[in-house]
Amino acid sequence: MEDLRIGVVGLGLRASLALAAHRPGRGSVVTALCDSDPAVLKRQAERFDADFLTEDHRRLLDRDDLDAVIVMTPDDTHERVAIDCLQAGKALYLEKPLAITVDGCDNILREARRTGTRLYVGHNMRHMGVVRLMRDAIRRGDIGEPKTVWVRHFVSYGGDYYFKDWHADRSRTTGLLLQKAAHDLDVIHWLAGGYTTRVNALGDLMLHGDLPRRAPGEPRPEGWLREFEWPPTSRTGLNDVVDVEDVSVMNMRLDNGVIAAYQQCHFSPDYVRNYTVIGTEGRLENFGDRPGDTVKVWNTGPSAYRDDADVTYRVPDAQGTHGGADTAIMAEFCRFAREGGVTDTSPVGARMSVAAGYMATMSLRDGGMPYDIPPLDPELAAYFDAGQR
Repeated sequence: MEDLRIGVVGLGLRASLALAAHRPGRGSVVTALCDSDPAVLKRQAERFDADFLTEDHRRLLDRDDLDAVIVMTPDDTHERVAIDCLQAGKALYLEKPLAITVDGCDNILREARRTGTRLYVGHNMRHMGVVRLMRDAIRRGDIGEPKTVWVRHFVSYGGDYYFKDWHADRSRTTGLLLQKAAHDLDVIHWLAGGYTTRVNALGDLMLHGDLPRRAPGEPRPEGWLREFEWPPTSRTGLNDVVDVEDVSVMNMRLDNGVIAAYQQCHFSPDYVRNYTVIGTEGRLENFGDRPGDTVKVWNTGPSAYRDDADVTYRVPDAQGTHGGADTAIMAEFCRFAREGGVTDTSPVGARMSVAAGYMATMSLRDGGMPYDIPPLDPELAAYFDAGQR
C-alpha cells in the first residue's frame, strides 16, 4: 500500500499528533510542513522527512502531491484555514474545537458538503481507553438507560497552559467552556446518546485576573510549559489579555431527556477528569483516566457506599500520547482519508459540543440566563451521519 502523503499546518503544542501520522512505509508520511513562526518550522522539520517547508498554508495547499492535511493552528484561525483546505480538495483533519462560534462550525460543515471534501475533527477522547471503557459498559446495559451525567474537571496546570498565551483571550477562543471543555462535552453527548438542547452556566475569573501580566508583544516566560508554579497565586508572566473565566459550572438538558452537568477549575492542585453516569439500573464512575486506573459500576442495592463496587474495569495499557488516543485517531483519520465512511469521531458531534460550550459561555456572561442551542440543518446532519457520502 502506498503511503498517504500528508501536510501539516501548525506545529505548536500538538506536534506530537503529527508524529503519530508520520509512519513512512507503514501507511502514511508527513511530507510538507507549515508554521507562521520560522523558528518553530525549522525546529520541527528535524523531526520529519518533510521536503517542503513554508510559512504560508496556501502554498502548502497548492501542492498536487498531498492527499491530506492536518490543521492544528490556533482556534480563531480554524474556520478560515479549514475552508481553504476544503476548497483545495484535501482530506482534512481539523484539531478540536471545530471553530469558536456556532456559525463558524456551520460554515465549515456546509463547505465540506458543497465541495465533497472529507472532513475529520480531532476529538481524540473518543479513542481514550477510559472513555471507551465507559461507553462499552453503558452499551452493554451495565447501568440500564443513562439518565444523568456529571463531570468534574480539575486542571492543575490551567494557569500555565491557558493563561500565558492566546487561550486567555476570549476573542481567540470564546472561552474555556468551549476551548477546553469541547472534548468533555463531546464525551458527555457520546455516553448519553444525545445532544444538548438547552444550557445555563455560571462562572468567573476568580484567580488569574489579578496576577502579573506580560506587556503586549513580550515573549512568553523562559521555561514555559516546562516549569509549573505553585501555589497558583504565585504565577507571573500571564498573557497581556486575560478575559476568560478560570472557574465555570454548566448544566445541560439533552434531546433525549438526559440531564448533565460539567464543572471546570484552573487552579486545582491535581489534574483529573471525573465522570459519573447514573442510569435506570446503576451508576458508573471513573477513578482516573490513565492506564491502570479504574472504572467502577454499582448496579445492586440500595446500600451504603461500597468501594469494591459490583464491577471494576481496568483502563487498558496504551502506547503514545494522550493515553494512546493520538495513535488510534491518526489511524482512523488515515483510513477515512483513503476510503471515507463512518468514523467514531463525528463532525456533527464536534459542532454540537462547540454549540453547547458557546451558548453556555453566553449564559455565563448573562448572569446564568438559560440559552437554547441553535439546531443544525437536518440535511447537513444526515450527510455527515451517513459518512459524508
